[in-house]
Amino acid sequence: MKFSQHEIRMPAMKRGCHLVTDRILKEIGSSLSGYKMGLANVFIQHTSASLTINENADPDVRKDMETFLSQTVPEGRGAPWVHTDEGPDDMPAHVKSSMFGASLTIPITQGRLNLGTWQGIWLCEHRDHASGRNIVVTLQGE
Repeated sequence: MKFSQHEIRMPAMKRGCHLVTDRILKEIGSSLSGYKMGLANVFIQHTSASLTINENADPDVRKDMETFLSQTVPEGRGAPWVHTDEGPDDMPAHVKSSMFGASLTIPITQGRLNLGTWQGIWLCEHRDHASGRNIVVTLQGE
């Protein structure tokens, strides 16, 4: 069994869901190719952004997901949140982050992430004016 780990600094992104599969593969590709079978853990080190696996072809799906999140989690003066120290979009961002989660586990097969044909890794930014985000990818296997 072997392990490797990569820390990836993602640039600041606007609010919404962003397909980041290619960026992650660019950063981990040289290590990933050395694994015949294993698991990749992809973890975001933030509480107001999240990761999920979803549609990788039609960008309208990412727009629709942001619409769903915005309609599901209230923001603004009428929202029920007590935590408002970091702005009106902060507590809703924490809720949205918890809905999707901070980590993904993806199988590794023959040196590749074994995602389905239409699956990609999304970084979902839930703040209006976020800074860059840190992602840690840990590979384990043989």
